[in-house]
Amino acid sequence: MLQYDDSAAAFVALSFVTIYIVPSWYHIIRKLRVALFSSDEEIGAISRTTAEKEKAAKLKKTSKGLKTLNSPWFLANLVITVLLTALFVWLYFSVQSDGEVNSFDPFHILDVDSGADMKEIKKAYKKMSLKFHPDKNPNNPQAEATFMMVAKAYEALTDPTAKENYEKYGNPDGKQSLAVSIGLPEFLLNVDNRNFVLLSYLIIMVGLIPMAVWSYYSNSSKFGEKDVMYDSYAWFHHNLNEHILIKGLPEVLSGSAEFRERNMTKTAEGQQEIGNVLGKCKQHMQKPNFKHPVVLKGNVLLHAYLTRQTEAISEAFQEDLNFMLRYSSSLIDAMISVCKHQESLAAALNCIKFGQYVAQGMWLKDSELLQLPHFTSAEVAHAKKGKNGVKGIKEYIDLDNASKKGLADFSDAQKEDIFKTCKLLPDISIESKVYVDDDEDDNVYEGDLCTVAVTITRNNLEDGGKAGLVHAPRFPFPKREAWWVALGTTQGKIISIDKVTSPDKVVEHKIKFLAPKQGTYEFELHVLSNAYVGFDYSDTVELKTLDPSSLPEYKIHPDDAELDDEPTLFEEMMNANIEDDSDSDEEEDSDSDDESEEGGIRELTPAERKKQELQNARKKAASAAGDDSDSDDDSDVEEVHAD
Repeated sequence: MLQYDDSAAAFVALSFVTIYIVPSWYHIIRKLRVALFSSDEEIGAISRTTAEKEKAAKLKKTSKGLKTLNSPWFLANLVITVLLTALFVWLYFSVQSDGEVNSFDPFHILDVDSGADMKEIKKAYKKMSLKFHPDKNPNNPQAEATFMMVAKAYEALTDPTAKENYEKYGNPDGKQSLAVSIGLPEFLLNVDNRNFVLLSYLIIMVGLIPMAVWSYYSNSSKFGEKDVMYDSYAWFHHNLNEHILIKGLPEVLSGSAEFRERNMTKTAEGQQEIGNVLGKCKQHMQKPNFKHPVVLKGNVLLHAYLTRQTEAISEAFQEDLNFMLRYSSSLIDAMISVCKHQESLAAALNCIKFGQYVAQGMWLKDSELLQLPHFTSAEVAHAKKGKNGVKGIKEYIDLDNASKKGLADFSDAQKEDIFKTCKLLPDISIESKVYVDDDEDDNVYEGDLCTVAVTITRNNLEDGGKAGLVHAPRFPFPKREAWWVALGTTQGKIISIDKVTSPDKVVEHKIKFLAPKQGTYEFELHVLSNAYVGFDYSDTVELKTLDPSSLPEYKIHPDDAELDDEPTLFEEMMNANIEDDSDSDEEEDSDSDDESEEGGIRELTPAERKKQELQNARKKAASAAGDDSDSDDDSDVEEVHAD
């Protein structure tokens, strides 16, 4: 009968404790490294211009230092991990001190060198046996166990038989049989503890484990791709369509499920503040479609941010706004994926442009020049007037520094900020090419797999340079530069839309699709920034497809034709079974073969016989596989073409 074993229970406990503390310490150390030893670049707290200094300081304050670890979950996990680590150490030394689980080493037990002579061994044995004798250590099981080990060690070094067994099997008692026990502590069998054991079992198996499984499932089942909640996807599907405008997207974003608990205004003061901010932003807002307080609050806070009126909101509402902006990038990406599912190119492009406005803290009627630090409406008006006046940001960047207008009232440091920003802002060139892989000519035929290769070159980077963080001093979180590449039909249907995140100077993105029916087509190619306004690129991609019937007839090489007659691995396996079944049939057919030869029927050649056997084998194999026909009829295959 299997017995409970305290030593084995220690090993089991060590295993379970290790499963928790190893990943937990990894998480804790990583958090500590970020809080105490991370560089400013790692947390995105870089200030390339004076306009970014305030943002960098706030990021350092919220992302570095011990105060960033003041989280209830982190502190609770730290306490649990420390306690379990102490338990791990205690279990480890308990296992190490247990003689039953250590390899038997008589020299180590007697505390003598492996080359000690018999005199030293006897002296050490006498000393330790007196020290750990049970009469001198009453009621001490550990001393009694050590005394027995000392006696066994002395026997292994002095008795010839015991010494031979030790040298052969590692134990003076000879070859040991394998002992199997249950890795649970023996106190579980104690009658006095049965009520406690039963109660613990009920709490763990009926309470804690089902609760943990339910909690994990209920939380994980709420989230879909990009860690966006399924309720948010449902909300986006309900409100996004091909007619959605950019000015209606703040309200759509405000209704995301991630914000519903936080943006619920519960006090009269909060509702009054929302009303006051609404009065200031109302002229910039589309008429709200939803009066729900959660959606209204989020919509108002976003418009206060986009119209640069955040000074009108309280500190508490500013934290709520930052919470929304923290998740805005992933939620806008989710909105774009919904538009992709709906195949609405116009809606997807509007969502991308909305993301640009969120990154720069601007709105629809604002000039692109407001992306430059220190620029206000006055500087924008001056930069657009007179000689060297510009309409957009790209024209302003192309001017040399001496010709840039709107800088008269700026200090030298502010002017330097503007010049640096002009170098940081993207300067890209786009090239596109349509081709068919492994094609003998440059023509495209119906059904070919076409590739549209879009090459993005960042001209503002040096060779080998990498694009860094977006210059967005108003957006409170670091944001990486990326480009959206979209290909659609002239009817507004999406063929492909992807986010290109590579920071390299030259980036190539490939779009693959099947060539439509014979004709001439035009597709719309759009390359849009994820964070900058006014740097979008649009072009037309032309594609002419030809009738595939004009292609020369494909002739099968004789060697390939012979390969078609070779049996497959499945057919060979079936042939092995068929040959066994046909042994008896050959004997029955021998008489009929003789009669056929007498009747003047020509005997098959070996090649013909082999071919006939192969055909019969294929028929039987197809029948065994459940296929009643060898026909290659493709009449049920549906061809899908681009519009």
